[in-house]
Amino acid sequence: MAVTDEPGTEPRRKLIKGPGILLVWLYGVMVVGAVSRSAVQISTDFGKAPLAYSLSALAGVVYGFITYSLVRGGERARRAALVCCAAELVGVLGVGAWTLAEPSAFPDATVWSDFGMGYLFIPVLLPLTALYWLRRARTADA
Repeated sequence: MAVTDEPGTEPRRKLIKGPGILLVWLYGVMVVGAVSRSAVQISTDFGKAPLAYSLSALAGVVYGFITYSLVRGGERARRAALVCCAAELVGVLGVGAWTLAEPSAFPDATVWSDFGMGYLFIPVLLPLTALYWLRRARTADA
């Protein structure tokens, strides 16, 4: 199904069909988890682990943008979500490796610590799944 913003513009293709609905739901849950966790940690004990809490807040913002892009639909939103999912994957892998290599740098866990082990590895599996889905959504429209 296509949605238009303005008369005379290209219709936006929906990204939330089939498995895309599950992606939106999972990203929505991760937004709530990451943002609420970091908000409490930043407001109550920021001095304990500022890097970890800031990275959790950043993860929440990234999850929120990806969720918005998936719901918005259209080729521009698909490309933006694709770039954000790739950046998210780099972040998860980088922070995950960093927390294993130098645990003392993170006195408290982030959403991406240990590759998302505290979140059942969803933070590492979600961008991989989303990247696959977003690439497949482009080829299905072509």
